[in-house]
Amino acid sequence: MYQQIVILTGAGISAESGLRTFRDQDGLWEEHKIEEVATPEGYASNPLLVERFYNDRWQQFHNGCIEPNAGHTALAKLEQQFEGELLVVTQNIDDLHERAGSKRLLHMHGELSKGRCPRSQQTFILREPFGPRHTCTCCIPAQRLRPHVVWFGEMPFGLDRIQHALDSCDLFIAIGTSGTVYPAAGFVDTANHHGAQTVEVNLVAVDRHSQFQYHLEGKASELVPKLVDDILSGKIVNNVL
Repeated sequence: MYQQIVILTGAGISAESGLRTFRDQDGLWEEHKIEEVATPEGYASNPLLVERFYNDRWQQFHNGCIEPNAGHTALAKLEQQFEGELLVVTQNIDDLHERAGSKRLLHMHGELSKGRCPRSQQTFILREPFGPRHTCTCCIPAQRLRPHVVWFGEMPFGLDRIQHALDSCDLFIAIGTSGTVYPAAGFVDTANHHGAQTVEVNLVAVDRHSQFQYHLEGKASELVPKLVDDILSGKIVNNVL
């Protein structure tokens, strides 16, 4: 039934795997000021503090207890079985989508598993937490890598590709995202403008100002597998699964 699908995932889908979120009440922002650990100015002022902040999350990702949940695996299943075009855009910096098997994936806020050369912007895979030995191989002298994460005041990655996909999609789904931070908050307006069906999946009650046409309230790990099965069976998505 659908030909081109764009899916946006946020912190909610990873929270079900045990990852702490940035914006919830127990989120990491309560332990650090945003300007200290999530801005270019904070990094320039105290790179060691910023590295420790992201190293704590790196350790959490690799402690052996964090695994993809049913929401992640369902999206990977959709990618494997859907015959049309599909793009999953994630705001998350973890690699749970990849672990579940997703490949048609765009990390608009970067990836914690990578460091980036501040001069050339080339990225490098990190197999251990950040430290002074992590330098690029593209410059002379070698540059110390910074986290490959989009900070406040920086432009998200892949916006042209995302815009193109939204312009031509016939279904846009947002999963586990607050929908309050731009530019991602404007994706639903773009999809609506081009005639797509728009659906949000979230734990919280529907905001009366929401621009989504359909709202599914509950856990992503429970709702997304049902949603994927409906899409693959050719059903039109609505408020009832």
